Amino acid sequence: MAYLAGLRLARRMKVALTAALVLAANAACYAQSCALCYTQAAASGHRFIQGLKTGILVLIVPPMFMSVGITILAYKKRNRTNDLKESEKSDNDW
Repeated sequence: MAYLAGLRLARRMKVALTAALVLAANAACYAQSCALCYTQAAASGHRFIQGLKTGILVLIVPPMFMSVGITILAYKKRNRTNDLKESEKSDNDW
């Protein structure tokens, strides 16, 4: 019975540690804003803000599609191993 209580305590400690790390990481993310970027964007006109939003999309979209493509490729090839390789011209390898 004491063993089960120890496991429950360990699980609670892991959950508490994970929650603390999430909250700490959240505070670190807020500290990433650049004062110069903020003041430039706040003092600029509509065209500059639209250009800034477009630039952010241009920088985010290609890496996102690349990571999705790599994930799909890895998912499709997840069960292939070299254990089934019978010859040098086998279709069982990548």
